[in-house]
Amino acid sequence: MNKEPKIQTLGESENYTVWVSNEADLNEVIYHVEINNVTFHLFEDEWKEFVDVMMQAMR
Repeated sequence: MNKEPKIQTLGESENYTVWVSNEADLNEVIYHVEINNVTFHLFEDEWKEFVDVMMQAMR
């Protein structure tokens, strides 16, 4: 059985990358936000809250 996570890049630029992994062993989707040399790992509910806050900030 292959336990490697399925990874998909959602967006990237020179300094930022956002990607998602489907962690089969955890039965979780985890979003990863890379900002230079810092990476935030967010579970799906945390990701939704983060996106909501970013949308509010853009208004």
